[in-house]
Amino acid sequence: MPLFLSSLLVHMRGCARSPSHRSNFHLKVDTARRQLKVTRRVGTVRPQLSFDEPIASFMSQKLPQIRGKTYRPEAVRRVMIPKPGQKGRSRPLGIPTIKDRVVETAAMLVLEPIFEADLQPEQYAYRPKRNALDAVKHVHALLKWSYREVIDADLSGYFDTIPHSELMKSVSRRISDGQMLRLIKLWLEAPVEEHDERGYRRRTTRNKDTGRGSPQGSPISPLLANLYMRRFILGWKVLGHEQRLRAHIVNFADDFVICCRSNANEAMAAMRTMMGKLKLTVNEEKTTICRVPDERFDFSGDTFGKYYSYRTGRPYIGTCPSKGKRQRLCRDISRLTGREWTWLDEKTQVARLNRMMVGWANDFCLGRVRQAYRNVNYHAVKRLVSGCVTGTKCEGNTTGATSGNRTPR
Repeated sequence: MPLFLSSLLVHMRGCARSPSHRSNFHLKVDTARRQLKVTRRVGTVRPQLSFDEPIASFMSQKLPQIRGKTYRPEAVRRVMIPKPGQKGRSRPLGIPTIKDRVVETAAMLVLEPIFEADLQPEQYAYRPKRNALDAVKHVHALLKWSYREVIDADLSGYFDTIPHSELMKSVSRRISDGQMLRLIKLWLEAPVEEHDERGYRRRTTRNKDTGRGSPQGSPISPLLANLYMRRFILGWKVLGHEQRLRAHIVNFADDFVICCRSNANEAMAAMRTMMGKLKLTVNEEKTTICRVPDERFDFSGDTFGKYYSYRTGRPYIGTCPSKGKRQRLCRDISRLTGREWTWLDEKTQVARLNRMMVGWANDFCLGRVRQAYRNVNYHAVKRLVSGCVTGTKCEGNTTGATSGNRTPR
């Protein structure tokens, strides 16, 4: 049996015949189940499996199908979720069934270390020991090194337009196991089920028919998206654009910026040409050239531009949480302090707000954050004491954005 599929089957072996096999199973399958249990399910096509169902009975159904090459993923439920800060606009989210999510997560745990060695250092999303803060620090460092002509790029429906043939070529350069490649192909071409305007279910095979798209919401989709974006970043270096144009890319998920010393227009043309060859679409309305410090731009939830020191009044290039992220947090605070939560006591209500606000402060802790923290704290206090939560009396410290392990600067 080929190496990669053998590893997958060992990790997924639920009907083990010995304690050692059971331990191998617990290494990956139980890990996959715990990961999926932490991330709450938005919805599935049909309730096939609860997280408390014995995993052995579940895997006794799937293992023979994978071994006998009869495994077929169920339809992916397609739902539209609103884009934050963009009224009337939404993005599609593809949600596999729980059984398929377990199988995909087990495969991802096997494949992720293999492809991690190939991903470029400019990629920060969906990778271990990397996050959005690292991407923000990278962009800020480039701005300090005088790379101040920035291409703020946006791709139209990146996850829905990834071509399958080119993506499978990237996968097959590392994975030679035909059965593993077949599994990935099946997940990419899984049928899609959605509800029409009248509420009726409608099943289509749009991904298979068009040869494009990776369900945004499946466990293996972020890894495949990173792998295809790697082609653009690596090609940018191999073709000499990075050195010739002095243009460096920083990527986070489907969002990226190109920081240039000069010749931003030439870099923009080169980027459009490469995206055309990769069969990706550039959103011309949102893709702009920003010249810092005269202009500002948003990336990974932060706004980069010229700010003034609180102490000396001197200008400097820095960051602060973007307006959209602050407004979204305030909306979440308003939602948690609405009238439907009046039955909660004050300690529980304040604890819920503290958890959310401290988490937000940990994500946005770089640069000019003092005023943002004050605005959020003010909104939380106003919501608590304005009578929106009837009978709640806030005592002591009622907010947590500045009382956690981060201190505003």
